[in-house]
Amino acid sequence: MFAGPLDLLLHLIDRQELDITAVSLAKVTAQYLSQIEALKQDRMEELIDFLVVGARLVLIKSRALLPQEPAVDEDGEEEEDPAAALVRQLLRYRQFKKAAGFLQQREQQGLRTYLRVAPPPKLEGKLDLSGISVEALMGAVRAALDRAETLEDSVSVARPRTMTIQGQIERLRYQVRSGTTVAFADLMSSEATRNEIAVTLLAVLELIKRREILASQEAMFGPILIHAAPKANGPEGGQDEFDPDFDEDSVEFEMD
Repeated sequence: MFAGPLDLLLHLIDRQELDITAVSLAKVTAQYLSQIEALKQDRMEELIDFLVVGARLVLIKSRALLPQEPAVDEDGEEEEDPAAALVRQLLRYRQFKKAAGFLQQREQQGLRTYLRVAPPPKLEGKLDLSGISVEALMGAVRAALDRAETLEDSVSVARPRTMTIQGQIERLRYQVRSGTTVAFADLMSSEATRNEIAVTLLAVLELIKRREILASQEAMFGPILIHAAPKANGPEGGQDEFDPDFDEDSVEFEMD
């Protein structure tokens, strides 16, 4: 019924309502040794732990009956009193036993949660809205809603198609031919993939290199606007040729 020798010793002291002192340890020594005799039959494998504490109790009681001078070790320092060491160990064991009983009671009651003691941290938002107007936010919301409605109304048919840089170049030339400004996002389908974005970007960069178009972006992460370059020498003038090291027709992507 006892978890160990300290548990038995603490039980004997508490049963007689004694304080944990050297005198109390000397008083319960005889009772403790009698309990060890009973352990020889039931818990022989744990007897060694009880015998160690029993030997310490016998030493404490003998010193209480026959006072001696404090023992000194090899370094000349006074050795710790065995009674004081055992008293300190018992006091610490009692604290842990009370804490274990408290936790066991809470577990039996189903109280497995604990309230926060410290106040919750105060987090300050650092969203920088400088330079953003209400009109700009409303425009972004409308654009997102229009795009969502378009995606819901359209019926997608899974069919493979091939997109080339040359095809996107011709499409872009046709759209900017009349002086119209075109957004980069309008050059792609409503369900643009990474391959389509990459092909369109390469087409735009190639036409910029040939000085046929100009691209601008007024704000960071804003729309990229594309329009025809002034005095462009495109295919209509017949003065600009393809880069000999760049084969557009050989670069094609299969869109799934």
